[in-house]
Amino acid sequence: MSKKLKLAALVVAGVAGGAWWASQPEANLPPSLSTAAEAQTAAATSEAALVPDMVLGQEDAAVTVIEYASFTCPHCQNFHETVFDQLKADYIDTGKIRFVYREVYFDKFGLWAAMVARCGGAEKYFGISDMIYDTQKEWLAAENEAGIADKLRKIGLKAGIAPDALDACLKDNDMAKAMVANYQTNATNDEITGTPSFIIDGQKYSNMSYEDFAKILDEKLAN
Repeated sequence: MSKKLKLAALVVAGVAGGAWWASQPEANLPPSLSTAAEAQTAAATSEAALVPDMVLGQEDAAVTVIEYASFTCPHCQNFHETVFDQLKADYIDTGKIRFVYREVYFDKFGLWAAMVARCGGAEKYFGISDMIYDTQKEWLAAENEAGIADKLRKIGLKAGIAPDALDACLKDNDMAKAMVANYQTNATNDEITGTPSFIIDGQKYSNMSYEDFAKILDEKLAN
């Protein structure tokens, strides 16, 4: 069963301004989720500029698929492990669909993972995302928040992000707030209630197998 979204329950846990958490002596931690009220102070145009959609496929593809997913969601991890690669080979790489990935933040750890993925820019985003999903159980199993932050940082370093650049990304509380605001706006507009969820040419679908996904896409491509 998909994890339910709780848009109104985004929590601030000790973050003020652009400062990192320092609650753990062994490490500084990235920002927490901002409250909905704080996040909504960002202007919509500013959000769009700071937090662009991450996209695969041709801009003029006949069908657009939007996935809403969380890096901490096991159902999302399973989709990317069992469905996404074949979907990419058969429909994205062949120019049939345009694929848009939108992050959902159930918790601060999903936000931190997304900040690491975005730190590499659009060129590295999906590669880093694959690394995050492939090792989801490992980094989520860390003993504490500092351990999770450290494991996510190591993923970014392994992906080739320079240490200073990675630290700057993880310290960017303004970006974190914009990411949360952008997530809330998109998820509210598309009435997202669980992950993974998909918007296929404006119609919402829940998690599904590759066979079911392909059937829907083939029907839309035939129209």
